[in-house]
Amino acid sequence: MPDLTTLPWPLPLSAAVFVLAGAITVAGSVRLAGLGDALADKTGWGEALFGVVFFGIVTGLSGIIMTIVAAGSGHASLGYSNAVGGIAAQTTAVAVADAFHRRANLEHAAASLSNLLSGCLLIALLALALLATYIPETTIASVNPMSAVLVATYIGGLVLIRRAGAQPMWQAIATAETRPDVPHNDNILNQRSPGWLWTNFAVVGLLVAAGGWLVALAAESVVETTGLTAGFVGAVLMGAVNALPETVTAIAAVRRGAVTLAVAAVLGGNILDVLTLVAGDIAYRQGSIYHAAGEQELLATTTSLFMTATLLGGLLIRQTCGWGRLGFEGVLLLATYATMTVILAL
Repeated sequence: MPDLTTLPWPLPLSAAVFVLAGAITVAGSVRLAGLGDALADKTGWGEALFGVVFFGIVTGLSGIIMTIVAAGSGHASLGYSNAVGGIAAQTTAVAVADAFHRRANLEHAAASLSNLLSGCLLIALLALALLATYIPETTIASVNPMSAVLVATYIGGLVLIRRAGAQPMWQAIATAETRPDVPHNDNILNQRSPGWLWTNFAVVGLLVAAGGWLVALAAESVVETTGLTAGFVGAVLMGAVNALPETVTAIAAVRRGAVTLAVAAVLGGNILDVLTLVAGDIAYRQGSIYHAAGEQELLATTTSLFMTATLLGGLLIRQTCGWGRLGFEGVLLLATYATMTVILAL
């Protein structure tokens, strides 16, 4: 029986942990989709804003734990690449979820002011994270001041999104394929009390987060036992598991008809993944996590920026049908992520 308290683990054990954590994440995320849809109706927040805030926090917990564990163990590159690699993988999840939306392009049906503004906030946060790498390294108690700027930008962005939703100056034109954000009365969970829904939402979220802790330990073992780079393991392997909650949630939401929630869950998870760098910066006591980023980590960051801009373009152009049923943005997202994976693997 291998000693689970001592790293590195044998490679077969690390692989088994990856699979187990992935299974826990998939099961938990399917449940989160139903609970989140009901809570969006109960709270009156709507699918877009609820997805960005609460889905972002809960589905992002596993990624936050992964980065904290990796950075706290001194593996700053692994923690950084997990965060930005998760963003790239999660953005690809929109194209995957689009394949389950039969009637029209998902970005056409789910276009909303809140989702567009969330995409803008994500681009701003990624740009600030990149900027932190290129300015002189300065830390206060081993924490880069840019971490505080990222948190302030996130809070300010949410305030602006909330206000814009109350008094919109722009809105998507409704078409025959638009799916408005309205309460789903056929959702049996809508009959449950808010307290019951919140409790279950929190419990399932913590279960998904526990999977993130196991993945981080397994990833450290994979780096030490295989010789694979931290950039590849973090951005591709950990990033893929990190993206599972948003991917499964998006697919489950689409199948439930909650298309706005599907896109919002991905954007919310991505925004929280940028803030994951803040948690990693605090956990990494040797200096600034932003300055520990190497070429592979910066490649994943800029790829995530490009993919987010592509997704925003899809939400604005709103193709009804496009290339291979996915729209131009879906094909570009898949191609971009595949290219990044190949480059990191070489």
